[in-house]
Amino acid sequence: MKKIIYFLMGLAAVFQLAGCDESKLDLESQSAYDYKTYFTSSEGLNQAVIATYATLLHNGLWSREYYFIFDLLGYEAKKTTNLQGDMAQLADYSFGTSQAQIGQLWNSLYRLILRSNVVIDRAGVWNPASAADQQAAKQYIAEARFLRSYAYFNIVNLWGKAPLITAYDSTVANNYPSRASAEAIWATIENDLKLAAADLPVTYDAATGLGRATKGAAVALLGKSYLYQKKWARAETTLAQLTAAPFTYSLDPSYENLFSSTNQSSPENIFQIMNAKWTDWGIGNQYYVFGGQETWGGKATHSDRAQEYGFKDWFNVYIPTTTVKSFQYANPATGANYIDPRAKFTFYGSKESGGDTQYCQKCAGGPIDFPFKADDPQGYYVWKKYQYYNEVASYGGPQSSINGQVIRFADVLLMLAEAQIQQGKTGSDPLALINQVRKRSGAVAYTTLGAQADALKILMRERQVELCGEQSRYFDLIRWGIAKQTLNAQRAAEPGDGKQPFQDKNVLLPIPDVEKNYNPNVAKDIANGWN
Repeated sequence: MKKIIYFLMGLAAVFQLAGCDESKLDLESQSAYDYKTYFTSSEGLNQAVIATYATLLHNGLWSREYYFIFDLLGYEAKKTTNLQGDMAQLADYSFGTSQAQIGQLWNSLYRLILRSNVVIDRAGVWNPASAADQQAAKQYIAEARFLRSYAYFNIVNLWGKAPLITAYDSTVANNYPSRASAEAIWATIENDLKLAAADLPVTYDAATGLGRATKGAAVALLGKSYLYQKKWARAETTLAQLTAAPFTYSLDPSYENLFSSTNQSSPENIFQIMNAKWTDWGIGNQYYVFGGQETWGGKATHSDRAQEYGFKDWFNVYIPTTTVKSFQYANPATGANYIDPRAKFTFYGSKESGGDTQYCQKCAGGPIDFPFKADDPQGYYVWKKYQYYNEVASYGGPQSSINGQVIRFADVLLMLAEAQIQQGKTGSDPLALINQVRKRSGAVAYTTLGAQADALKILMRERQVELCGEQSRYFDLIRWGIAKQTLNAQRAAEPGDGKQPFQDKNVLLPIPDVEKNYNPNVAKDIANGWN
């Protein structure tokens, strides 16, 4: 198979643990695997690493909920009448501590940490004789450190203080860990990523290493971590490494390719979530994303996004009109009205909006005109990014093989430009980085960024347009400190959505009941029942 990420049913008894409910570790393995004896070979440890990657497709993460949570919270998607139940609560900020998706996100991130800790512990005590196995052990630990860092990066940004669990032994000894400070979590992330970068390879063999974390992925996440902490100089130095040897990243010549079924081979990839069509495996369940990741047939790895967002399928969300308008601004060269060419690759809409007006280009019957509804009171703009309507008229069920972009080179270039601008550097260096990203899609280049405040506005819009629908916007708005004012203004201006729901407490997500009701040490540290 072309994908490396798959689910290992034999390890489910060892690994299928939710959130901080580590008491389950006391249960005997029903598959006769023993924690101390199974992970004593390169094969066994490699299975453990792959099972750790598999967590990225669990509930709350990339197979389904992750894009819903952050597209809705960042208002890059708004609900249609098809989006009902608890998912709709994310769309209008009416969610609370019992919100299922937030609880699932928390659980899966801590499950990712638990599995990472298992790998670090077992590979750390493995004492192989061969040099190849010794190197493999170092790589496995480094991969686990990267994955643990990714989990904690999400946790510290979304919840701030949270339990910090960095060893398997401490998991067993303390079922009720208290919340650590955000500073302590950030320090752990930085340390893990430095160690990971030292032992991860620059590249893998394409036949066996697809989807695995590389040295570049660790460096990119480390630079991003510095940026989020406002450590501008460190962010600049770290991210700049990715623009020179030994790294060979470059922008994909085709912006559209980044969100297609062929994006696996893009030179822009730094870290992706690997997906495969349901039918590629010949086993599994098409609807595994609703809770059967390791119980409904095992080898299911597709994304549900195309089906959930698709206007010819389940059609759960629009792209907001205010998001569409972000692609319209003054021409950097002439000052005239301008539509960014990335609009056509991001959404379907009217010709005037810049969105794509046809789909089914590869269908037997030829292209079909997009049925834009000018009189739709919600605005009739729908997602094209991560869809494959160029290939088929409808999907017939969840089965998208399009890999999810977590970190790509354009993001790195824009983060590098931001780190420079935040230090007062607004000259040729950040200008070249921003124009490099714009040039790829055919957007008009800027001739100057102006003063720092103007340069930041340009940078912010560039991130909004370039990374639209990639679950980056919400995180950006929060870290820039402008989420409340921006989101409330957008919603007030949006047709059919005049609510202004973002409150001060929404800067952090609520500690979910699934943790609060289980862990008394976390529960007693929560203010106002929220965070």
